[in-house]
Amino acid sequence: MKTHYIMSLQNGYKHLLIVLMALFICTFTACKKDFEKYNTDNTGLKNGQFQIGLVYPNIQASIFGLEGPYQLAQNLSADCYSGYMMSPNPFRGNINNLNYSLVDGWNSRSFIDSYTTTLFSINAIAKAGTRTSAPDFWGIALILKVEAFHRMTDKFGPIAYSAAGNTIVNTPYDSQQNVYQQFFLQLDTAVNNLNTFIKANPGKTPFAAYDLVYSGDYTRWVKFANSLRLRLAMHIVKADAPTAQAQAQKAIDPTNGGVMTVNSDNAGISGGGYHNPLNVITTSWTDISAGAALESYLVGYQDPRTSAYLLPATDPKFTGQYKGIRIGSNVTAKPGYNGFSTLNFNTIVGLNSPMMMMNAAEVWFLKAEAALRGWTGFGDPQSNYNTGIQTSMNQWGASGSTYINDASSLPTGYVDPLNSDNNSNPVSTITIKWNSAATPEVNLERIITQKWLAMFPEGQEAWTEYRRTGYPKLFPVVNNNSNNTISTTIQIRRLPYPSDEYSTNGTEVKKAVQLLGGNDNGGTRVWWDVNKPNF
Repeated sequence: MKTHYIMSLQNGYKHLLIVLMALFICTFTACKKDFEKYNTDNTGLKNGQFQIGLVYPNIQASIFGLEGPYQLAQNLSADCYSGYMMSPNPFRGNINNLNYSLVDGWNSRSFIDSYTTTLFSINAIAKAGTRTSAPDFWGIALILKVEAFHRMTDKFGPIAYSAAGNTIVNTPYDSQQNVYQQFFLQLDTAVNNLNTFIKANPGKTPFAAYDLVYSGDYTRWVKFANSLRLRLAMHIVKADAPTAQAQAQKAIDPTNGGVMTVNSDNAGISGGGYHNPLNVITTSWTDISAGAALESYLVGYQDPRTSAYLLPATDPKFTGQYKGIRIGSNVTAKPGYNGFSTLNFNTIVGLNSPMMMMNAAEVWFLKAEAALRGWTGFGDPQSNYNTGIQTSMNQWGASGSTYINDASSLPTGYVDPLNSDNNSNPVSTITIKWNSAATPEVNLERIITQKWLAMFPEGQEAWTEYRRTGYPKLFPVVNNNSNNTISTTIQIRRLPYPSDEYSTNGTEVKKAVQLLGGNDNGGTRVWWDVNKPNF
């Protein structure tokens, strides 16, 4: 933590200096372009405090980051572990994350970005007195903090959270259970602050000039916060079912502002000079393609979203087909596998397409699972399930009526036209149409599989749901270079802590491994990833 926090001090001060310089330049030159909308201070902050609002676009953009940080922090791990993607680039001679030879320098990026950008900025906002001078702005900061750090703890397990930023050395870690408890409390504060502001200031949007998500609409920020609570509640259902149910029911309480229901509620980051990192990784770098599992489900189900998600293959041997790459394949040097399907850079990962933190379809599937579990207030699982599918179809301008009633289509097996060693039989026999006579386990597979398809391309949450439930069923890694630390069948469960943590915060990271309850490798489960049945 010492290394990362020192970097946060350096980067954070540089960032604040840039903010102050930007204010000066904008004030005296009437600058235009990206800073134009930031010239007016709508925060309500008083008397010499720097314009807190100017820090927020950077915090929002840092959730995913641009292409370099994003590729290392998520794309070459969670996006591929989720089954969504695979790289056609034989990084490090095909000895890398994608066949479980985990690369410390890649995986440490999550630590660097979370602590040096997100946490430093939020701590600076707190020290500026925002909790009391602008509690609505503080509410947004807390939502962003929970969004950023739930992604981090779900990658690693125990993390430095409650004490992070308070000390340069010997920064203690919190258990993941404790981190989740803090998340729920912070969402309480955020929702209360925003609802209080909305009630006292109807129609006011003081955050609009700094908002890359909702253009200052606090009612939608509240829905996102409540939906995020529902997501986190479902994460812990196998580890702490009573808390999971209580938090899920709090999330849907209409007196708290409700959850996402339609696509206009979707929480995506765009604008303010930020561009979609997957666009550059797909086009300029040609470093990412569709995964074999995504092909299996989209092609097998004849999914009407396929053309919005992917572009057909261009290799003359199978041109026009939708063809993914199986994770862990020994890909050949470019352009060997570059002719396989890529993400559609004209639609879902267009340069200006939002990076989606959460969409309304996911919420309907969360409600479907809650209803399947018999939790009060969540309605009918079939209705929620069908609405989730249709909401996703609406998001991409596709028709869902025939799809929803398809009781026969099945996921396909996988054939690699370049190397038959990568071929596989189908791994799932789940159909689309809801079946009330099926067991809860079968219908859970149905729910999670459709949620997985609807959340694409957000691989971090998709990987979390796979680990939590075992669904959707995914092709296992072809080549496993983990030295027997990760099961090919069970698949990877987490990322190990960066080596820098051992050299700069060694005593505390060793305590964190004790909290983890297993070895610090990719085969050890995090707290909510309990090895027991879903029901």
